[in-house]
Amino acid sequence: MALQPEGTPCWADAMFSDVEGAKSFYGDVLGWTFGESSSEYGNYTQAYANGKAVAAVVPPMPGQEGQSAWCLYLASPDVDATAAKIRSHGGEVLMDPMKVGDFGSMLIARDPAGAVFGVWQGGRHEGFEARAVPGAYCWAEIFTREPERTDAFFPAVFGYHAKQLDDSAIDFRLYDLGQDPVLGRMRMTDDFPPEVPSYVNVYFTVDDCDAAVAKATGRGAILRFGPMSSPFGRFAALSDPQGAAFSVIDVKTTEGSMPGATEVS
Repeated sequence: MALQPEGTPCWADAMFSDVEGAKSFYGDVLGWTFGESSSEYGNYTQAYANGKAVAAVVPPMPGQEGQSAWCLYLASPDVDATAAKIRSHGGEVLMDPMKVGDFGSMLIARDPAGAVFGVWQGGRHEGFEARAVPGAYCWAEIFTREPERTDAFFPAVFGYHAKQLDDSAIDFRLYDLGQDPVLGRMRMTDDFPPEVPSYVNVYFTVDDCDAAVAKATGRGAILRFGPMSSPFGRFAALSDPQGAAFSVIDVKTTEGSMPGATEVS
């Protein structure tokens, strides 16, 4: 598998204080199985969908306990160079570039509007081994309270082109790398409680959105939005039992026509 173009979403992981609880929950809802935890790397444990690596879970490091959250990683050919670009465009590097054995190198950062994300320079571990199949990553959106700052930052750092969705009801932008969109950007409305910061929402693919929601809420998740059918699929937003936000989407069940989008200069 070739390394992903710079800015491509390439991996997702989350810290959970109750890793076994998270494994049980996502195993039930998304059908994940799990590899052996790596004690050398803080008991990092990969999740698999049909034998393909799709995500990972890990316990918090001492002193980093807090709200569980999914972290999306964007591909970079050089994490040190990306760290410099993040800083020069008003972002903050929360975890300096570090090498993870021969798997690759990473950093954790925050955009000027407050959304936390990761950057991954692939080595032996290049990222997702499957996408848009049941249990695998499908899509992600940056939910931001300050879209002007987010829209200035991400294209400057990762070279995205931007298109604004032709829909007066929402302020939604698509970031692409010259072909298909790779990431969405949504303005947060007053529907979001003021204490919720800007964040990146990760979508995982499911066979049946309603069935996945029923399983998730039956296991203690909170339904935040949906299920709703759209031209992109039937989806719903949830918080898992440990508070990590994520979405599920059935890409086969679509409704309506695709909206237009206008290129932003």
